[in-house]
Formats: sequence, structure tokens, C-alpha cells
Amino acid sequence: MAGHHHHGERFPRATLWSAAALVLFSVVAVAVAHGTQRGLSHMPASAVVESRDLRFEDRAEGTIVIYRDGESRLAEVLPAGGNGFLRGVLRGLARERRRQEGAAHAPFRLSRYADGRLTVADPITGRSVDVAAFGPDNYGAFARLFAATGPRPGDDAALAGGAVRTPSAPRAN
Repeated sequence: MAGHHHHGERFPRATLWSAAALVLFSVVAVAVAHGTQRGLSHMPASAVVESRDLRFEDRAEGTIVIYRDGESRLAEVLPAGGNGFLRGVLRGLARERRRQEGAAHAPFRLSRYADGRLTVADPITGRSVDVAAFGPDNYGAFARLFAATGPRPGDDAALAGGAVRTPSAPRAN
């Protein structure tokens, strides 16, 4: 088949100018909205209901062991070959910590909010990941971890190592 070549045909200038004007208008509108906060929707900040400071250790065989900060007994063990999303988030936070030359064994903070959100954060770098943004299965992995690392029966919830309750959290009497 012979190719068709259209020599001398030009794209209409009016269309090009219109497209350029539309792009420019969009950029200016976003800049004005961002600068003035007009036209932007804001989600009210939800309060932290409960959080845990957890230390994670990678073992040579691929297992991740988890300790509540300030405790030497295991809180949870994640066997090798599973929990890929959880591992990926933790490795990403640890990589950023190493890049900023932060303390390698300092705990990460897993927090549950009043609206049900869960975040995992690195207090050293300030980086935080809202795990719900990655879908229900990935949220579930962190929700199970949150439940598994909670205060054990007999622990004083307010004094449990790594468990911090905020004033807005319900307290057991």
C-alpha cells in the first residue's frame, strides 16, 4: 500500500490557539483556586483514636518480626512470602529513613483515626502513608496488624508499651 502524504496541509491555527488558551486557563484557574482556597473541597481532619509505636525487624529468612516499642516480647510475626503490600510500605519508609540518615531501629507509628482511616508514619522523616488509599485488601493487612499488636488481656491500655490513647479515645474503667 502506498502511504498518503499531505504536503502543504496545515493544522488550523484557530484550533491550536484555542487549545493553548484552554490549557493556560486551566493552569491559571488551578493556581488561583489553590492560592485563594476557593473552589477547593476540604475534608475535616479526623482525630487519632489510637496509635502504636512498632519496631520492625527483617530476618534473613524473610520473616518480619514486630515488637511494640519498649517491649522485648514479640507482638507479631509475618512469615516470609506473604504480606507484600505491608512489606513494600515498610521498606519504602525504611528506605526514606536511610536516605535521610535516620535511626534505623526507631519505631514507626501505626494510627487509627475516628473516621476509620489507618496510617503508618515515620516520626523521624515525617513521611506518612494512608493505607486505605490502596484498596480494601491492603487496608485489611494493616488492620490485622493493628489488631494483632494491640494491648493484650491484662495490659493496662494506657500504659502498654507502644500503645498511646489520645484524650478523645474511650477509656476502660
